[in-house]
Amino acid sequence: MTALRYVYAVCRPFGAPLQAELTGVGGAPAKLVHHHGLVAVVSAVPERDFAEEPLRAHLEDLDWLSATARGHQQVIDALTAVTTPLPLRMATVFRDDSGVRVMIEEREEDFRRTLDRLEGRVEWGVKVYVEAGSDAREDTAAAAPAKPASGRDYLMQRRRRARADDDAWQRAERFAGRLHSLLSERADAARLHPPQNPALSRASGKNVLNAAYLVPRGQSEEFVEIVDRTKGEESGMRVELTGPWAAYSFVDPDVGEGGGSGGESGTATARDTEEERS
Repeated sequence: MTALRYVYAVCRPFGAPLQAELTGVGGAPAKLVHHHGLVAVVSAVPERDFAEEPLRAHLEDLDWLSATARGHQQVIDALTAVTTPLPLRMATVFRDDSGVRVMIEEREEDFRRTLDRLEGRVEWGVKVYVEAGSDAREDTAAAAPAKPASGRDYLMQRRRRARADDDAWQRAERFAGRLHSLLSERADAARLHPPQNPALSRASGKNVLNAAYLVPRGQSEEFVEIVDRTKGEESGMRVELTGPWAAYSFVDPDVGEGGGSGGESGTATARDTEEERS
């Protein structure tokens, strides 16, 4: 069975050991490929699953995709604990170690520049949701008769509910805007992502803020405390914090993309896939 090289990340050489018996996609052990003062973290994967044609078919299988994302993220998390990795996109695959080294040579300048920018920093994610039953809506429902007496009453109730929805949404946007401004001041960089699709994320409520913040490791505790203080500050709002992550949101797409000589392009980031499924 022919084995390909699955590449998780590129980083600088590091002295701290990875956790014992670290495994990645498909349970394969992770290993290091050194070249030109950089390190690619790879594992062997079967060609029958990761060559171009079978990979395209597998990407339609959500269970397979989720399992692959977990294996990928497990390696990235282990790297983040000991160094600053530049994560590549999920399913970045090359024919052999030689192909990995060629990829490093071709993109060496971009890798070094990005690693300089990310050094000593981690990513934190913050989401704000408007809960399904906000206070404004509950007050409106309580004030309205259980059953409208006429068509006119029905239309008036509809308008009151619509106004309550608008008021709750505007209040949530103001709260999210204030929080984003506050956290951006405590971070080296910030990114706003599109709101999460509730059908995929299965999170309750409407997502009004989906942001990522690049924070120095030494300031992470203070950053977390600031977020924690906002929880419960506004009724009907839910604040969620995730991290620390490798800095996926702050890697330029062209730098984090897979491919190169003998390689297959990567897919969406493993962390995105896991968050959508969780």
